[in-house]
Amino acid sequence: MNLEEYFKKIGFHGPFDKPDLETLRMIHKQHVMSIPFENLSIHCGEKITMDLELIFNKLVKSKRGGWCCENNLLFSWVLRELGYNPIILGSRVFNTIKNEFNPTDTHLINKIYIDGTAYIADVSYGVSGQIWYPLELVSGKDQTQPPGVFRLIEDGDIWILEKTGRKPLVLDENFANSSLLNKSQTKRFYCFTLVPKGVDHFLKTTHCLQTDPNSLFTNKSICSLQTATGFRVLVGCTLSEVTFNYKEGVDLLDMKDIPENKVEDVLKEKFNVVLVNKLVPVNNKAAYTF
Repeated sequence: MNLEEYFKKIGFHGPFDKPDLETLRMIHKQHVMSIPFENLSIHCGEKITMDLELIFNKLVKSKRGGWCCENNLLFSWVLRELGYNPIILGSRVFNTIKNEFNPTDTHLINKIYIDGTAYIADVSYGVSGQIWYPLELVSGKDQTQPPGVFRLIEDGDIWILEKTGRKPLVLDENFANSSLLNKSQTKRFYCFTLVPKGVDHFLKTTHCLQTDPNSLFTNKSICSLQTATGFRVLVGCTLSEVTFNYKEGVDLLDMKDIPENKVEDVLKEKFNVVLVNKLVPVNNKAAYTF
């Protein structure tokens, strides 16, 4: 494992001689533009692990992405190599169907201090909840990024990430009532505490998320990647391409179903993902919206 391979993967060519905020912002953005959030291994008969070397080989050396525990664990290693001294935190994702946070930590994020100021780095939430740049850990501060206005809200020992976005304009009326759409302009994504976690904290979660028949990730095959103008996501056989702020206060959503035999072509063309094993696309009912 080496930084040069990682930088080549994400297309980063800037200086990295000191762990400052500017460098962190550039690397964070390049990561989310280059390495997809995806859970396709589950639907290809492969096992997802917390082994850092295996993750590096998958996300950096191969044309693959990964889910949060893979992407953000890799990013934690990158941050350490660069001298940022990241702290791993666990977060609980908001369930849009139950209207509450899930009971266990299923999402890994990183906290970093730069010149005495704390930031949250998260390179793998995906879709409209993906931050492009680290967020300053300040309660109630509006932090505007291309996807919308993010806020971290402190509530006792808990911090909550939310975002105020824009109204969706769906091009194809056949998808106007799709279960994948969340039309709320202010959305909650996850909550977390500032208690440091180790890799072992996520081992049971990683196993359950890819084996439990009720898990979101066993019920949906997902591949999401940020783009210069928004993001694109493939859920099962439904491809959505989103343009942020298409016009004032409006995001444009271009959604379409593609033939199953074209899914792997779309993954290669739109996400630079090349699979070794056969993918079985899945889009069962589950709490997942963008």
